[in-house]
Amino acid sequence: MNAPIAIAEEELDSVVVRFAGDSGDGVQLLGSQFTVTTALAGSGLSTFPDFPAEIRAPAGTLFGVSAYQIKFGARQIFTSGDEPDVLVALNPAALSTNLPLLCEGGVVIVDTGSFVERNLKKAEYESNPLEDGSLDGYRVMPVDITKLAVESVKDMGLSNKEAHRCKNMWALGLTVWMFSTDRAPIIEWLEQKFAKNDKVRLANIAALNAGHAYGETVEAGGDVKQYRVGAAEDIEPGLYRTVTGSQALSWGLAAASQLSDLQMVFASYPITPASPLLHILSQMKQFGVLTFQAEDEIAAVAAALGASYAGSLGVTSSSGPGIALKGEAIGLAISTELPLVIVNSQRGGPSTGLPTKTEQSDLYQAVYGRNGDAPVPVLATSSPGDCFYTAIEAVRLALKYMTPVMLLTDGYIANAAEPWALPDVSKLDPIDSGLLSEPRESEEDFNPFERDADTLARVWAKVGTAGLEHRIGGIEKSFDSGHISYAPENHQKMTDTRRAKIDGIAKDIPHQEVDFGPKSGRLAIVGWGSTYGPIARAVRVAAENGHDVSHIHIKYINPLPENLGDLLDGFDQILVPEMNMGQLITVLRDHYLLHATPLHKVSGQPFKIAEILRAIYAQLDVDAPEYKGH
Repeated sequence: MNAPIAIAEEELDSVVVRFAGDSGDGVQLLGSQFTVTTALAGSGLSTFPDFPAEIRAPAGTLFGVSAYQIKFGARQIFTSGDEPDVLVALNPAALSTNLPLLCEGGVVIVDTGSFVERNLKKAEYESNPLEDGSLDGYRVMPVDITKLAVESVKDMGLSNKEAHRCKNMWALGLTVWMFSTDRAPIIEWLEQKFAKNDKVRLANIAALNAGHAYGETVEAGGDVKQYRVGAAEDIEPGLYRTVTGSQALSWGLAAASQLSDLQMVFASYPITPASPLLHILSQMKQFGVLTFQAEDEIAAVAAALGASYAGSLGVTSSSGPGIALKGEAIGLAISTELPLVIVNSQRGGPSTGLPTKTEQSDLYQAVYGRNGDAPVPVLATSSPGDCFYTAIEAVRLALKYMTPVMLLTDGYIANAAEPWALPDVSKLDPIDSGLLSEPRESEEDFNPFERDADTLARVWAKVGTAGLEHRIGGIEKSFDSGHISYAPENHQKMTDTRRAKIDGIAKDIPHQEVDFGPKSGRLAIVGWGSTYGPIARAVRVAAENGHDVSHIHIKYINPLPENLGDLLDGFDQILVPEMNMGQLITVLRDHYLLHATPLHKVSGQPFKIAEILRAIYAQLDVDAPEYKGH
């Protein structure tokens, strides 16, 4: 466990920094560039961009605060941190909403220039917290960032508004100094970003350098000083880059398109937090990726399904509300048995809910949420880097079994970043599309529902191929001919076959492994999706304290791995943490009549390590020591 940063130790094992300010303050840019310089220093890291839902919230208001949290350290990092050690607050609202998150005795770097009466009122302060003693429990570093930033660019010919926009770079320069990282990568990025705007480029570089120089030359006071976090030693050597879940997922889909030798048609409608997939893939035309921004969710999934009908790789994406609108067309994909990948980037619900906050509440929708008996494979990503490989696996299953596949991610994974080892693409297994594009030698009528004996997947014929003329659609078809059939026994047979096809995928996926800990014992923590990080760290901490606890994380949710039931039987107790009201635990009980204890959280924020640790100790019925480490 770490000592509080206020003790001013030069070498830190890990540290959590949180930047906060108005949406227009460039907080996400500040955080992402600090992440880059931290990654290049060799530290392990995990980030958490925390966006407001309002697109144009009034400046200085509590509901317009944007934040970016990063945890980095000299070891593998599993989460973005329970409590920030350092808070950089660019206005009173940022201080008000984020101070409760800060650890006891933490460092507060605050922009005093923004603490004017108008902003204090917007943040609902009755008095100035910098003067009334409410920050006495913290190490406060008051700096007039706005004034110093404007002063640093006064000779650049900027307007007053443009000069104020440079304060994020000034704050970044100070933070880079504080943690002994390198400014050079940030300067290189600014050179590229504003290559065509000399005035803005030079001003931002000047502000960055001025903030760094302030740290070097001004006595901060108290115990605040320069710190150093070493390079991670428990990460395997290789070529790494920071990657968000949206980036890795986009690249995985593009890679699967190449591996299957099929053009990908990505059809989507903008929705938070799924929109970045469309933005990223639209810039990958050189890999044969075709993107289509549809007029609505129904048009998007219909277009993707039409692309699959024509012999392409159809992919669509959305969040929970959009997936609901796509439901009928997904049923059409199940009935026609066409390959289709559906990405669901989950967010807080129901309805519009918490559009910029994370949740795992669409599992019922993915597994059960269609009319008729309409099973689909369901996979879940567990981290930003895992998105790449899970996307490839989703495409493989969709093509091999001629079925739509639901791929679940969430807002936390989509926006978070972590170091990712670049794969050797030459070692990725090719994907057989199975697409028929040549006429058969036999002159018999083509049956589009002719099936593979092992997978039960129907054949996939390219539209327009002579001798392979066929029709498919939402009305039930004959098992033997592919023609429309209303025969009761045929519908029973087709329903049974579609179910058996999906159930059979269990034989084609890896057996479930224990991620950490013994393969049987007193307690297993079972998770899925973005709960991986906090569970992984909590289980390791409990094990270090001598407790018998294991971590099982499920990627394949439908069908479940063949050995999962027997594996779970080897544990006396099962704890299932989820960012919903107990959806995976329902699925597990559905399959195994399993007795398990749920741990719910639906606050829009990811689990803290301490929350899962407390639940572990409660299950084991032992005293829970206070957890303040990272």
